[in-house]
Amino acid sequence: MVPVYNAAEELGRCLQSLSSSLPAGTEVILIDDASTDQATRELLASWEKNAVPGWRFYINQQNLGFVATANRGMRITRGDLVLLNSDTEVTQGWFQGLRRCLASDPSIATATPWTNNGEIASIPRFCEANPAPPDREAVAAVIARCGPVVYPDIPTAVGFCMALSRRAINRVGNFDEVLFGKGYGEENDFSMRASEAGMRNVLCDDVYVVHLGNRSFGPEGLKPDENSMKRLLSRHPGYLERVQEFISLDPLAARRQELLGALSGASVPMS
Repeated sequence: MVPVYNAAEELGRCLQSLSSSLPAGTEVILIDDASTDQATRELLASWEKNAVPGWRFYINQQNLGFVATANRGMRITRGDLVLLNSDTEVTQGWFQGLRRCLASDPSIATATPWTNNGEIASIPRFCEANPAPPDREAVAAVIARCGPVVYPDIPTAVGFCMALSRRAINRVGNFDEVLFGKGYGEENDFSMRASEAGMRNVLCDDVYVVHLGNRSFGPEGLKPDENSMKRLLSRHPGYLERVQEFISLDPLAARRQELLGALSGASVPMS
């Protein structure tokens, strides 16, 4: 499910990557959150006109923001769901990898893949906005075949590409539109609620997805700020300490170095 708001160029690349990587018959839901950009509306209309089976297109009559748009997608679907930003570019096998991850353990609530720009899921440099690699498919292929999967626990999903199990949605509910308004903090709150319910947030460590960052909903001013953190901490006062401890210990370091060694050995550049 892809929430859309403007950023036609990035959206076009996202849709092309989806079209070339998804198994036939995969249900794809695109919801335009009342984009003001004519190019975005025309692009979606063109894709809808030539849509393959399983692709469905919706338009919000007024701008609802990321949280409410994502919730609309959760209500439309019945099973597990991958929530994907429109400023991402996916890779071969990404969707199957996330499905395998969710299916591997009924206690998994969320799964997040590796990316160039995804905070705790970032590679090569941890918690940095790394540039997109010159060949994302080559990077993804090495990561997919590098050693057995671990699916390590992480404190929170990262919203650029977030697989949610229907079990978790049924147990803890959708994103909180009242508390988080148009966006930022909702995926962290969902992850914390799932964790408090005894479920896991994991890194899907055999999947890689490129994230450009803040190209779609970002121009609306929807960026992390002091108020978004205050809203999150009002419900989960221990959130910052939990994340800071994870960053300090960096339990992903060994797996990340394993992957970087494999990428170097295969002569696949990351930048």
